[in-house]
Amino acid sequence: MASAAPRLSLKASACRFCGNPLNRTFVDLGTSPPSNSYLRAADLAKSEIFHPLHAYVCESCHLVQLEEFETPEQIFSDYAYFSSYSESWLKHAAAYCASMSTRFNLDRNSYVVEIASNDGYLLKNFVKRGIRALGIEPAANVAKVARQAGVPTMIAFFGRETARRLVADGVRADILAANNVMAHVPNLNDFVGGMKIVLAPDGVVTVEFPHLLNLMQDVQFDTIYHEHFSYFSFMTAAAVFAAHGMRLFDVEKLSTHGGSLRVYGCHSDASHATTDHVEALLQEERAAGLDDVAAYRGFESKVRQIKCDVLSFLIKVKENGKSVAAFGAAAKGNTLLNYCGIGPEFIDYVVDTNPHKQGLYLPGSRIPVYPPDRLRETRPDYVLILPWNLADEIVGRHAYVSEWGGKFVVPIPHIRIVG
Repeated sequence: MASAAPRLSLKASACRFCGNPLNRTFVDLGTSPPSNSYLRAADLAKSEIFHPLHAYVCESCHLVQLEEFETPEQIFSDYAYFSSYSESWLKHAAAYCASMSTRFNLDRNSYVVEIASNDGYLLKNFVKRGIRALGIEPAANVAKVARQAGVPTMIAFFGRETARRLVADGVRADILAANNVMAHVPNLNDFVGGMKIVLAPDGVVTVEFPHLLNLMQDVQFDTIYHEHFSYFSFMTAAAVFAAHGMRLFDVEKLSTHGGSLRVYGCHSDASHATTDHVEALLQEERAAGLDDVAAYRGFESKVRQIKCDVLSFLIKVKENGKSVAAFGAAAKGNTLLNYCGIGPEFIDYVVDTNPHKQGLYLPGSRIPVYPPDRLRETRPDYVLILPWNLADEIVGRHAYVSEWGGKFVVPIPHIRIVG
């Protein structure tokens, strides 16, 4: 039997990097509210705004991307995510500081600048070492926390204009860090162009982002949400930096966020030697077919299978009279819940360690958010871990769930019982 023709979208927009028309669907997740638009009790009587959550792949540069429905100002000016509430992420930041300080011989004369510095979780490590640091953070509520922690923080969105302001003020970055932010900017060329401007002549850019190859291999579709405008392979990231006069000279694989990359960039004519890691990863991505649009066609069918499996599990559990709670009011969890159509009829509540989310309701599904103590009070039979990338940390810190026979469940890349 002949295979079905690849589905095309009815509306074609342009690739945010190369400008090529976007006609090829990567995955269509229906409609969903912005993943961090948490609701207060008073909001429950109001309707929510749902936008298409439809990812495309550019047939020219192979950048996977969403269209822009909400501006960064709408999403990030007041933000509910605080990095310091993840113990594993704090350890990751401390290790990064130690590694950069040693590898690039940072001292009191060095300048470390972080784009999207959140609550100062990373830069505080450099401050403690006496290394000059500056955070650039658009969310005023989060920047306030960073400043209180002693981390100098500029409230601004980053791009060419902000970069020029920094240079005019005498700031040139010896280390320019951007962790899990490049995906968050709709104007990708302005963002990377700004990096070029503020980077010192022999400075180093480090950028971390979830690796598209892992997303595809492990069917991590729930990392797709409106805040993430783009999803990068290494080859596409290298092309973006090259277009702005920068060279990726090294790359590391990280375990964070289900499999990420840390790329090292510099000016094209800088002295940093290109390592063998670069060509090795390019070869791995070519072997996986990421330079051919055909490799992207089967992803959507895998996503639909996960939806069926998650719903089948929850229906069976409820039919057996068991109770289900969830752990982690995470953005990725909101994608999963809204795509699968899961609400309070399946999941009684979700718990989260972040007090800024407690007392609120998840967007779309409207499941209430409580502190983790709620688990001890109600003793659910199953706890669905929504931020599955933190499953080991969550199970380890909340092993008491087993005291009443409760079990943890991880939904991605397939339903499995853990702990």
